Amino acid sequence: MQADFWGWLGGAFHSAFGEMQVLSAWEGVAVILALAYLLLAMKRSRWCWVAAFASTAIYTVLFYEVALLMESALNVYYMGMAIYGYWLWRRDGQDELKVQRWPLKKHLGIIALTSIASLGVGHFMATFTEASFPYLDAATTCFAVMTTFLVAKKVLENWLYWVVIDVVSIYLYLSKGLMMTSLLFVFYVGLAVAGYFVWRAAAAEQRGPELVLKS
Repeated sequence: MQADFWGWLGGAFHSAFGEMQVLSAWEGVAVILALAYLLLAMKRSRWCWVAAFASTAIYTVLFYEVALLMESALNVYYMGMAIYGYWLWRRDGQDELKVQRWPLKKHLGIIALTSIASLGVGHFMATFTEASFPYLDAATTCFAVMTTFLVAKKVLENWLYWVVIDVVSIYLYLSKGLMMTSLLFVFYVGLAVAGYFVWRAAAAEQRGPELVLKS
């Protein structure tokens, strides 16, 4: 009986380790593709959306496996936005979508509405699902949904939203043992700051010394 127990325990560890290796390998691929997306986005290349589609398809499965349900659902949305973003950015020359800046009043309204949505989604997740960190998960999801739309529309301030989202996401992923993804998001914070200045410089070249505010 004791031999059976130790045999079962050894088999369980072997199976778990094998599954962890598979997940880590896929996580590594997703990380590389996610980095490619961000670097290409900084250059305003439409091919960033191709990398985003492949990366988010992998993350949809990975997050589902570790019970970050809203993060998994978010990546399904990302896949759709990757198609939409590629369609918006496909134009070249004079018809190319330009970097734009939205006024503070508009951003405050967006933040307020997204925060309310986050609380509602978080309450639903806490009440009806077994999701880990339901309110934080919901907040990063709701704000990422909104911010991805800003990226597709080439709104300059999207990078500032990503800084905050990425910092919170680092905590979530560390808590779930997704080490490579956590390190990726540490790098994301720095790239988001760099992305803001790169896009601001691009907007200055497109419109002159002063950025044009779009109401």
